[in-house]
Amino acid sequence: MSEEQMNDSTFSRLFIIMIVAMTALTIIIAVLASFAASEVNTKLDERSAQENTQAIAERIAPVGSFSATTVAAKPAVATAPLTGEQVYASCAACHDSGTLDAPIVGDAAGWASRIANGLDVLYNNAINGINNMPAKGGNASLSDDEVKAAVDYMLEKSK
Repeated sequence: MSEEQMNDSTFSRLFIIMIVAMTALTIIIAVLASFAASEVNTKLDERSAQENTQAIAERIAPVGSFSATTVAAKPAVATAPLTGEQVYASCAACHDSGTLDAPIVGDAAGWASRIANGLDVLYNNAINGINNMPAKGGNASLSDDEVKAAVDYMLEKSK
């Protein structure tokens, strides 16, 4: 029986020595890995900081630049005024369908009360807008004469 106990006690001592040795080896490996990782992390942090600095510089870089030098103005290209029919193309959206109570072109009865107020009132309303109609029919690039030509065109078609 004493041999059996000695074998058990020998096994227990060897087992404890092995556990202590493995624990020490694990601690040594963890410390070495920590040192190696700290060097890698330092290099990665430096690289990341450099890339971030470049990325931020690109994002906040000015889109354009301003120059105070004088540029010679290009002469304006004179364009011929539009005809009443050409201007009417932008008026047709409302005046062909009666949208927003616009008088329909070709409907003499619809235009009669407006014509009764006089041509100057019609011109003024078309240029400055009235009720649901915006000034110049919503096309601010039109000249007053072009708007008047469109009114004349619509009246001619509505007789």
